[in-house]
Amino acid sequence: MDFSLSEEHLMIRDAARDFANNELKPGVIERDIKQEFPTEQVKKMGELGFLGMMVDPKYGGGGMDTVSYVLAMEELSKIDASSSVIVSVNNSLVCWGLETYGSEEQKQKYLTKLATGESIGAFCLSEPEAGSDATSQRTTAIDKGDHYLLNGTKNWITNGGSADYYLVIAQTDKEKGHKGINAFIVEKSWDGFEVGPKEDKLGIRGSDTHTLNFNDVKVPKENRIGEDGFGFKFAMKTLSGGRIGIAAQALGIAAGAYDLARDYSKIRKAFGTEICNHQAIAFKLADMHTEIEAARHLVMKAAWDKDQGNNYDMSGAMAKLYASKVAMDVTVEAVQVHGGNGYVKEYHVERLMRDAKITQIYEGTSEIQKIVISRGLLRD
Repeated sequence: MDFSLSEEHLMIRDAARDFANNELKPGVIERDIKQEFPTEQVKKMGELGFLGMMVDPKYGGGGMDTVSYVLAMEELSKIDASSSVIVSVNNSLVCWGLETYGSEEQKQKYLTKLATGESIGAFCLSEPEAGSDATSQRTTAIDKGDHYLLNGTKNWITNGGSADYYLVIAQTDKEKGHKGINAFIVEKSWDGFEVGPKEDKLGIRGSDTHTLNFNDVKVPKENRIGEDGFGFKFAMKTLSGGRIGIAAQALGIAAGAYDLARDYSKIRKAFGTEICNHQAIAFKLADMHTEIEAARHLVMKAAWDKDQGNNYDMSGAMAKLYASKVAMDVTVEAVQVHGGNGYVKEYHVERLMRDAKITQIYEGTSEIQKIVISRGLLRD
């Protein structure tokens, strides 16, 4: 076993850490309050290569491995989970899905712009009646010969109002069940495509989450990803990798909250000494750090599995399940360590606690992760 990071990995981690502290931290509280999309910060992340980290350089990406990606995700998430989820969706769901399963024409037309940050992508699977049950797609794509006619509604879509290109999962043949589902690339400018109001969320409020409506949107045949009926498999394969990104986000939220709690405990005094000298606080810090380290090992193992070409369905699900729980547990304790100060926005930990909750919900709820894990355990 080798738990050390390469020099390149350390450089990427440090670059992400510097960017988070210098570019994301200023104004992060205000963006949260105003639900303001980090437009300038996303532009800079694109210029620095954070939006296409794992994409082959021939398509404008960084050609990095998954370990590099999760290292960057952790550092960005320590400071601003709203910005890191934009990175996660663009990398894990949109770019990876297109590069792995898209045609060369699709890669040249769309991936090259997404990988460089010139354009932003969104992944559209969830519906009012099809969240965790992804087979129950009510959005339809009717085959009209040279194009599909797309109708339906998608909700809880990250980058919903800011994306240029959308990967949309829709039912083409209901009789075939999940084998009748397809995935399509939809452009924002097309007639019949409508972006609904922004959701007023508990956390990750700087990220724009919208309902999307498709009303007789004409999608050219060449914008279908893969063979007819490949859509459900495309969604599941893509989400398996996406879960590693969200696990890294959860890890970063937890680590960021822990850092704040530890530093605060060294300067806040009670009963004549810094509160870190009280066993009640010291033991909290010990538990927090131990849980974070356990989560980090699960996340890195999942990333390593993906890089090695191993099946990462279970390791990714375990990483997301555990890291998201740690994110909630640690952020709640970080608020407690801060006492009354933890309940106000100035100290950041209340925002991290609010941001943590979504990691147990999107890209597969914790209950879905347990289904994935248990099925893997009982398969043989």
